[in-house]
Amino acid sequence: MRRSHINDQASAAENINLTPLIDMVFILLIFFLVTASFTKESGIEVDRPSAQTAVREEHGSMIIGINQEGEIWVDNQNIELRAVRAHVEHQQAQNPEGTVIILADKKVLTGLTVDVLDQVRLAGVTNVSIAASNE
Repeated sequence: MRRSHINDQASAAENINLTPLIDMVFILLIFFLVTASFTKESGIEVDRPSAQTAVREEHGSMIIGINQEGEIWVDNQNIELRAVRAHVEHQQAQNPEGTVIILADKKVLTGLTVDVLDQVRLAGVTNVSIAASNE
């Protein structure tokens, strides 16, 4: 009688159903992928100007970078000034509540930054920020 009890425990251990466990792991994986925040980059590294009143903005749906040579970068692509409006309009169509952050190097001429800002506003975006470091 004792042998059958041991055999029952061994067969019960062999018949453990792992399907619910695997399902739960996949559900958790999907949950973390959906809720993870992905940072968007302009594609270049710039030396931001500093400002005492700089406030950290966590969520920008589009980042436009301007390096010290005056090149404009969006989504790791070097674009012309006249193409900024089209890129922003396309992004705005996908996310109407989106914001734009202009990440300009501190050595960039102010006129170019204002031109980019003007193109963004002509595309219909009213929530525009200019990046600065808080140092």
